[in-house]
This record gives sequence, C-alpha cells and structure tokens, in this order.
Amino acid sequence: MSTYTQILYQIVFSTKDRTTTLTKPHRSELFKYMSGILENKKCHLYQINGVEDHIHILTHLRPSVALADLVKDIKLASTKFIKEKGLFPQFSG
Repeated sequence: MSTYTQILYQIVFSTKDRTTTLTKPHRSELFKYMSGILENKKCHLYQINGVEDHIHILTHLRPSVALADLVKDIKLASTKFIKEKGLFPQFSG
C-alpha cells in the first residue's frame, strides 16, 4: 500500500521595512527567476504574484524538500539576482 499526501504552502516574501521597491516593469522577470528555482527543486508552482512591497508564492513541495531550505534558497538566490541585474534600484536585501 502507498499513501498520498499533498500540502500546499503559501510563502510570502516582504521587502525590508515594507518599502515599495518592487516596481511593476521588472516583477515578471523576478517571478520567472523564482519559478525556475522551484522547478529545479521539483516543486509544483500553482501561482506567483506580488506588488511593490511583497510577493506571494503558492506551491507544494516534494517530500525530499525541506520548507526552510527552500525558503532560504529562494531568498538568497533572488536577492543576488536582483542585485546583479539591477532590477530594482531602491532594493536593499
């Protein structure tokens, strides 16, 4: 016998001090990058969206992926991506 479990996670990232730095013209590029991280971790992304001061991700994880590790990986990689690309000049991560 086998069992099936699916837990959905809503992950929310906020900018420092909730400053409105994530301007609309470059958010889609950031969302695509974050989607790639989730895809590489074999997670199923249901939705990613956000506004100037926060981002929401709705996903489920494979049993081999720890939530804390995934959040850390997304945060570190996306912060580096934003800084390297200069997407949001006001961003301080």
